[in-house]
Amino acid sequence: MVYVLLGAGFEEMEAVAPVDVMRRAGIDVQYAGIGGDLITGGSGITLKADIRVEDMNLGNMEMIVLPGGIGGVKSIAANESAVKAIRYAADNGRYIAAICAAPALLGKLGLLEGARAVCYPGMEAGMTGAVPAGNVKTVRDRRFITGQAPGAAIDFGLKLVEVLKGAAAAEKVNNAVYYK
Repeated sequence: MVYVLLGAGFEEMEAVAPVDVMRRAGIDVQYAGIGGDLITGGSGITLKADIRVEDMNLGNMEMIVLPGGIGGVKSIAANESAVKAIRYAADNGRYIAAICAAPALLGKLGLLEGARAVCYPGMEAGMTGAVPAGNVKTVRDRRFITGQAPGAAIDFGLKLVEVLKGAAAAEKVNNAVYYK
């Protein structure tokens, strides 16, 4: 199972596009809502969470995904269950994916030590311990997958598919949606 954390103020493109891409590849994905099941993003779009963050089954988690958006990242950082799930993923060899402002949270939690990573341009100093990868859309290093910004949301989603199901599955989705 892949869990995508939704906190108030999340970046909508970074939450929707990767989930759409993963579901097209047949990956089980659930939105995990912080503070309820209707969560409003930074641009005023409301998504319905599949479950509450407190109800995630960490034992069956394959990957946890953190969309960016300053408000969304603050919501994740302030929620004990969300932070516990991120730490569980790190301690148990699960994939951790973060895009835009969210890699800075991974840095703050001390998880990116020595890992190549990317984030929203100008926020690199917040990725404590990471090795900034420069001006690229997505980076995978060990169990971490990071993405640059909202404009990288489809590339980020395709990278998540590649990590979970292989390059052929990612290419199949890429071709099906005519993303070139």
